[in-house]
Amino acid sequence: MVKLCTLSILLSFLVPAHSTRSPDCGGILTPLGLSYFAEVSKPHAETVLRQDLMAPTVPEPLVGSTKPSRTQINSVKVTELSLSLVPDSGLRLSVDVDLGITPAPSTTKVMRLSIRADLHVEMNPEGNLELVTSACKPTVEEVQSTEEVESKSSSSELDKEINVDKHPSARFAAQFPVTPSCQLQYLPLAAPMFSEQGITISLQTTFQVAGMAIPLPVSPMPFNMPELVSSSAAHLTLAFSEHFYTSLFFALEMAGAFNMTILSPLTTATVAPKISQMGSLFPEDLPVVLQAVFRSSPRVVLEEGKAALKLFLTVHVGAGSPALQSFLSANVDMSAGLLLSIANTRMMMSAPTSLWQAALLEDLFLPTIRAEVPAQINVVLSEGVILPHISSFTYTDVSVMIHKVRNKTFKLLLLCLI
Repeated sequence: MVKLCTLSILLSFLVPAHSTRSPDCGGILTPLGLSYFAEVSKPHAETVLRQDLMAPTVPEPLVGSTKPSRTQINSVKVTELSLSLVPDSGLRLSVDVDLGITPAPSTTKVMRLSIRADLHVEMNPEGNLELVTSACKPTVEEVQSTEEVESKSSSSELDKEINVDKHPSARFAAQFPVTPSCQLQYLPLAAPMFSEQGITISLQTTFQVAGMAIPLPVSPMPFNMPELVSSSAAHLTLAFSEHFYTSLFFALEMAGAFNMTILSPLTTATVAPKISQMGSLFPEDLPVVLQAVFRSSPRVVLEEGKAALKLFLTVHVGAGSPALQSFLSANVDMSAGLLLSIANTRMMMSAPTSLWQAALLEDLFLPTIRAEVPAQINVVLSEGVILPHISSFTYTDVSVMIHKVRNKTFKLLLLCLI
């Protein structure tokens, strides 16, 4: 029966935890969100109950009779399904179902099946989250007849047909692609916390490049989920730390996503008046090519209401094919405003504006770098970062806020999902 509990919608993206790292993101499913999940899960609950309660009749052995071996249930309709928070404990699942049954060939009755289950979440020794039923009480009463309020015989028979699976493992091991060679997973560190605010869980991200996990430093600041605003109408709030974004860009760098080759509009002949040795290096006129590589890892800095992406590049200028013969190298630092939005299940990023500091021949190469480097970075960022989600689930009416928590040295990006 626990299959009906829509807490699995929140837990389905969770996988075993790794104890050597600290969380860098997390989420809160609010009471409004819990009610929403319960409401939209009613059709699924009906499907599960039909499978459990409307099993086909089995012929009598040897005789070949098709006489039903139990009470025949003709219809199942979930009239009410609710999930309520039990602070510091877990959840209470309530399901009311109208059943059309035929206890004998000549009569048909409508019965009300009520199921009350108390649920909580544990983390087993293997690091998997488990949704556990601490109590489950089904009762059946007749709703058509006023002479008999409760049918004990029908209740006894139906009790046997209800699956009470007390330990379903909530595990989701699929990887979420950032780029074809760079993957990420969201991992829980402990069982969720249940409070009046909602269901809170802290997560850590694990990045892989070409199937190999990237060792990342522990976050320099502790991660704490922010307190929710009581007037908020959000169903779900996700929070991502500055460390999450820095780890993301480090993984993309390791995957080679930001290795950039830029074709300049210049040639060696047009550069020769500025650089005298060009004539001896390249007797024939060749296109000038720029290669930009990171000399240190990118950084994301979150400030109140804004985010910045800082890139530290070395640009090699050269010509020749197939091997590039470099004749000039220079450092170029970029500070770009980072814009964030949500599309479907992806967090989209772009860096459309930038300020540059460059020790380079600006009139020759900086205009090309200024135009092409952000363009190539935005091609990578346009793939988006897949957020925790389940099949057929999308984020809608998203409000993105960048906010500083009480600890002024640690910042969070809040995604309020309605």
